[in-house]
Amino acid sequence: MTQTTTERPAGRASGAVVPVLAFAGIVVAVMQTLLVPVIKDLPQLLDTAPSNATWVLTSTLLSGAVATPIMGRLGDLYGKRRMLILSLAVMVVGALVSALTSDLLLMITGRTLQGFAMGAIPLGIGLMRDMLPREKLGSAMALMSSSIGVGGGLALPAAALVAQHSDWHTLYYGAAGLGLLAIALTLLVVPESPMRAEGTFDLPGAIGLSAGLVLFLLPITKGSDWGWASGTTLGLFAASAVVLALWGVMELRVKAPLVDLRTTARPAVLFTNLASIMVGVSFYVVSLVLPQLLQLPKSTGYGLGQSMVVAGLLVAPLGLTMMFTAPVYARLSAKYGPKVTLILGLLIIAIGYGAGLGLMSAAWQSLVISVLLGAGIGLAYSSLPALIVGAVPASETGAANGLNTLMRSIGTSVSSAVIGMVLANTANNVGGVEIPTMHGFRVSFLIATGAVAVGLLLALFLPGRRPSNKPQLRASSEEDAALERAEQVLRGFRGRVLGADGSPVARAKVTLIDRRGRQAGATLSAEDGSYALTVPDRGSYVVAARATGHGPLASSATHAGDERPVDLDLSLPGETVSA
Repeated sequence: MTQTTTERPAGRASGAVVPVLAFAGIVVAVMQTLLVPVIKDLPQLLDTAPSNATWVLTSTLLSGAVATPIMGRLGDLYGKRRMLILSLAVMVVGALVSALTSDLLLMITGRTLQGFAMGAIPLGIGLMRDMLPREKLGSAMALMSSSIGVGGGLALPAAALVAQHSDWHTLYYGAAGLGLLAIALTLLVVPESPMRAEGTFDLPGAIGLSAGLVLFLLPITKGSDWGWASGTTLGLFAASAVVLALWGVMELRVKAPLVDLRTTARPAVLFTNLASIMVGVSFYVVSLVLPQLLQLPKSTGYGLGQSMVVAGLLVAPLGLTMMFTAPVYARLSAKYGPKVTLILGLLIIAIGYGAGLGLMSAAWQSLVISVLLGAGIGLAYSSLPALIVGAVPASETGAANGLNTLMRSIGTSVSSAVIGMVLANTANNVGGVEIPTMHGFRVSFLIATGAVAVGLLLALFLPGRRPSNKPQLRASSEEDAALERAEQVLRGFRGRVLGADGSPVARAKVTLIDRRGRQAGATLSAEDGSYALTVPDRGSYVVAARATGHGPLASSATHAGDERPVDLDLSLPGETVSA
């Protein structure tokens, strides 16, 4: 995938950028749990069969999965703030459509539009990377990443309160209002990122990925209704494998692909994405189990007999703890690195679910489980964007984080299907009503613990932070470019861009081209003409430079792939005048 920086640096971001972007992420995440309090009533509310009513939830999941990587790539190409506002605007339209109807098809249409807003979270992470000084970036990205859980956790009690005391359509009017507020704040506070990727939008790649994801996620979400061994379910899984395989072959041959699969195959990116699936699985289990346990009547012998609102309040600390974990993560990550914080988060999740196996007999115990799991999931979620951002070029941040967010969504989808099947197969039939059992709840917690164990194993394969004898540099927003060059000098090419008279050339564009003719990096020279470029791997490269008033220059060089930089000064020819 080609990439470049723009010809101007990012302006200073105000202190309100982080809370505004985090608020936008929370608003988007609200869409995922907005209907949880009324799920069981949807068939009656929409005058349809239960199997049809589930499409109201499935449509949001599918559109969110499709939109997340696509909006990330569009943000890299045309502006992350622009695509963030577009995502929120589509969500508002969808919320208003749902608010004004009780027709099943229109409701599904509105919910599909709401799902497109999921792309706002990787876009927000990308904006933060492009604008914030490094000392603030860790906690900011952690908060943005955790907004998925924060929004979901806080939406439960609020939605339950509204659904219990008002018409359920009010939920959508409220969501539309929050979306409009997020748009207004973004327009007022968040500047556009100057970072752009080169190339065009890969429409065939977007269509292929969308088709593959729908074919894969559809049987996951509907497998319980259709039967896991049915021809439809197995046929769709097989079709998804074929489509995604063909899509992968096509993406490897495209000059500017939707997803750079070579970058995705790097260990730091690959194992982070695989671990993200496991974190998504573990996060959704508690959201499915605790509300049901809390609301089951005490007459079952294990139900805690709480109202819908109280149950939501007892689960809300899950999201609140995730939000307050962000600054803690920043300190831990600065000292030990995001790999260590991911492992620590997964260990805390495992402790939370292990303790939860014996803490299901009182309402206050649910509160303890929520806090423990919130802390662990908060640390894990906060680590993921830092691991991705540290492994991809700046201009691929939106697409790469979009793919990572997609992996989390796949995890929650798998969790929903598996836990739903477990609870259904272990339920007791009482008067024609299926009642989940304590055995089913405990098996669900064991499945979550198993997912965390797999996530821990994957996290151990992540590259560790390289030791360095150099002092840690701290920079303000004006010094970010110089700091990045100083860090990049450790492994790559460095030098100065000079004019024909030997004077330094500032703001010259320096591009790194690999042996296949693909752009492997780009930067702008500093005021003193200095530049630095990292190399993705050892080998031969061409370093090209151009600047206004000077002729272009290309120079071949080889890097051994070690920590030693290669010095390469570039002397540009004099001013060229076109005929």
